[in-house]
Amino acid sequence: MEKTLTLQDLQRITLESQGLSQVPIFGTGKNAVLNALEHLGYVQIDSLSVVERAHHHTLWSRIDDYKTHYLDDLLKERKIFEYWFHAASFLPMKDYRYVLPQMLSFKHNQSQSYNADPKVMQYVIDTIRTEGPKKAKYFENERKTAGSWWNWKPAKLALERLFMQGDLMISGRDGMQKIYDISERVLPETTDLTIPTPAELAEYLVKTHLRAYGLTTLKQITHLRSDNVLRKNVEQVLQLMVEDKIIQKTEINGVSPMYIRKDLIEKETDSSTSEIKLLSPFDNSLIHRDRFKQLFNFDFRLECYLPKEKRQYGYFCLPILYGNIFIGRVDCKAHRNIKKFELINMHIEDTHIDIESWVAVFVEAIERFAHFNSCDSIILTKVNPSKYTKILKRALYK
Repeated sequence: MEKTLTLQDLQRITLESQGLSQVPIFGTGKNAVLNALEHLGYVQIDSLSVVERAHHHTLWSRIDDYKTHYLDDLLKERKIFEYWFHAASFLPMKDYRYVLPQMLSFKHNQSQSYNADPKVMQYVIDTIRTEGPKKAKYFENERKTAGSWWNWKPAKLALERLFMQGDLMISGRDGMQKIYDISERVLPETTDLTIPTPAELAEYLVKTHLRAYGLTTLKQITHLRSDNVLRKNVEQVLQLMVEDKIIQKTEINGVSPMYIRKDLIEKETDSSTSEIKLLSPFDNSLIHRDRFKQLFNFDFRLECYLPKEKRQYGYFCLPILYGNIFIGRVDCKAHRNIKKFELINMHIEDTHIDIESWVAVFVEAIERFAHFNSCDSIILTKVNPSKYTKILKRALYK
């Protein structure tokens, strides 16, 4: 008999699977970063630096002793690589073969993106093949005679196209500057280069989502993938797993239909926690906004891309997770030059929970996050509702 699930069960399952429960599941040190990437499937890269960049922030939220150089180390050791998941991401090298179909689609001109000039592409790849790894700015600094076909924009497009179709890879980074090299010089000799069949790709996507989230939907698995064949294959994989009793299909409060790992349904854990986590807007757990709203009744949108007058909460808000409840969000900025971390506007949205029950752990979390952002003091500028300002300031400035 199948267990009847509550919304709280779904919240517990997905937070535990994401590594966001109180019990750490990835270990410590650099190995924990590789464990996290292999478990989650990817971590999104983002260049915004209002607070520590998204790829570092996402891993820091799950690994207590995370250091930002761990990703660079793993990239140089060829244990991870950069490519596209639903966005620019770090992925585990063991999954490299599953990006080959996307690379081939670019190579065979099935994508209208990155429409680069073939002559420029040839020049770029010949230069890197002959002279060694290059940053993009190498081509920016090239000097050509007046009237030449050469200029920076075609070169940048060529680099991106060669990267997307798999001829070039990112061999390392200098800060946020990518270093490009020929793929065969970057890939480990043991890398499996077998192109997955459509059925194998579908199975990989299904298992990756179930491992990372504990539960998933067809829409989530096929997010930003318009291939009807892939969709049908994913449906078949899910159906077979239901028949084999590996997963359970359920519908709860409009979250439907959802597929959940049965081993996690039966697992009994204590979901109570006093921990607070400040999550990146690009965190894996909330990147599928509709699903996130259905599970946690929390409507989150990143507003930095909106005109200032259209922002409701602020430029770069971080969701605040308390146990399995998102109690609000806070618009933050790290003023690294003066080592001050500013809470520009803190929005407390779940006012049913007594603030005294979480204010102390919030202060611990924000102090730890400020330190991660190379700041040694905190400024609280605004709180909404304002009646909580005094309590928060007293806790922060004690």
